[in-house]
Parts: sequence; structure tokens; C-alpha cells
Amino acid sequence: MKQNNLLADLLLTFMKIGLFTFGGGYVMIGFIEDICVNKKKWISHEEMADILVIAESTPGPMAINCATYVGFVQAGFVGSLMTTLGIVLPSFVIIYLISMVLDGFLEITLIAHAFQGIKIAVGVLIFDAALGMIKKMPKKPLMKGIMVCAFIAMMVINIFALRFSTIALMIIAAIVSLSVFIAKGAPDMKGDGKGAMKGGAAQ
Repeated sequence: MKQNNLLADLLLTFMKIGLFTFGGGYVMIGFIEDICVNKKKWISHEEMADILVIAESTPGPMAINCATYVGFVQAGFVGSLMTTLGIVLPSFVIIYLISMVLDGFLEITLIAHAFQGIKIAVGVLIFDAALGMIKKMPKKPLMKGIMVCAFIAMMVINIFALRFSTIALMIIAAIVSLSVFIAKGAPDMKGDGKGAMKGGAAQ
């Protein structure tokens, strides 16, 4: 019975996130963190930061990847199925219904003006999610340096409309961090791996 209640809670929670979050995965991150970390304590802030890196580095929408991870941590494969279904189902149903009347839907004056406001709000929500991640980021010189350089690079790419993949930027950041880690004298990575973790934390 307890397992069934947990599965139902996972499904309904992520259906709520999927239904009331506009703006895609980056906006959903703030809601997922608020609910799963702060309110329900399903995962920690550290786990959330780690899964964001993994979710951004792997195929598929970031919010769905995060939802799948939370579900798996709580209830294994069935839990991941519930959270993934929950976050996908609302948008699938809504988009399916809209697609049936799309041409006429976007021509409605009230809808068109509402979408203009939503676009602005989405930008603010994405910026708020980014600030939240920056505040929780460990205050280490290397991480700050990578963040500033990545920000400047993205600004230059966008301003000059350069054809440069964000995936390549992430790979470069990973290479820089790994290179510094090795240059400092990588600790013994044999055994349980605690030495490597401490070495990484010291950056």
C-alpha cells in the first residue's frame, strides 16, 4: 500500500509540474527543485546539481531526464515510468488537442496577446532558474572561471550568430576541468573512489 501511494504521488506530482509549467525544460527545473528537493525531500541539492549535468549531457529533454532520475531513486523502474509519464502526458494531450485546431487557435486575438506575455514570463523564469543554480554552485575559483568564460562565449555566439554547438562548449568545459584536475596531481583513483571525489572537491 505504501509503495502504491508513493507511485501515485510521483505520478500526480510530475503531472502537476508538466501541466502548470510553461517554457520547457529550463523553466521546469526550478519547479522540480522546489518540489522534489525543498518540499518532498526526494533528492538532495547535490543530487539535483549532478543530475542537471547528466541530463544536459545526455539525449532527450532535460526536464524529462530529471523526472526519470527522481522516479528511479524513489521507486526503481516503475517509479521512473510514473514520473516520466506524469511529466509528458499533460503536454502531449494539450498539444494534440491544439494541433487539431492550430490554424484557427493562433488567429484568436486574445490567444495571440496572451502568448506575447507568456514569452516574456518564460524568459524571466529561465533567468530565475539560472540564478538559483549559480547561487548553489560551490564557490571555487575554477568553477567560477569556467562559468564566466562560458557566459562570455555564449554571448559572443548569440550576438554574432556564430555556428557553434552548445554541446561543444560543454565538452570544452569538461576538458578544462579534467585537465586542471590532472595537472594538480590526480589522487589515487583506485579503491572506492573517495580520493578522486576529494580531489575534485578541492578544485
